[in-house]
Amino acid sequence: MSALLKFSQMIDALNGYFGRFANVCILLACVVSATNALMRYGFDLSNNWPLELQWYLFGTAVMLGAAYTLRENGHVRVDLLYGNVSERKRLFIDIFGLIFFLLPACTLIAWLSWKTLFLPSWSILEQSSNSGGLPRYPIKLIVPFGFFLLILQGLSELIKRFAMLQGKIQLNMHYEKETQ
Repeated sequence: MSALLKFSQMIDALNGYFGRFANVCILLACVVSATNALMRYGFDLSNNWPLELQWYLFGTAVMLGAAYTLRENGHVRVDLLYGNVSERKRLFIDIFGLIFFLLPACTLIAWLSWKTLFLPSWSILEQSSNSGGLPRYPIKLIVPFGFFLLILQGLSELIKRFAMLQGKIQLNMHYEKETQ
């Protein structure tokens, strides 16, 4: 189990790096957006590449930030059962969800997006159809890569849940039940 926990820590560190990078992408998207608005409305200058860069940065932040959000226990859960059960039962719910939902869905989406989204785009070095636009294939690589990171983080979370069940580690499993 200690080797698996080391592997889990490596995945957590990797996704911590990409989570921080996602934060930088959000900041850069805001800077690009503000600069583009200033250039367009202040100086009557416009181009398509800043608009595309803005959504490339935002898409990158979403795809790379998903695994980090899972690491930080920040994803939304269906509260029907989760908020009313013990921590041990929450571990079993998490394990079930990771094995039967997150990992199969992310594996399928990563594989399909690699095969049908990125590879065809890369094979023709796809470019934007907009005048002055950016290449499309680099951003299309972010989709399978983001799901790959989510698969890795799902494995890390699975390892940690099993280690918690065995009493090997303690994690902050704080869950704030929604009040309505």
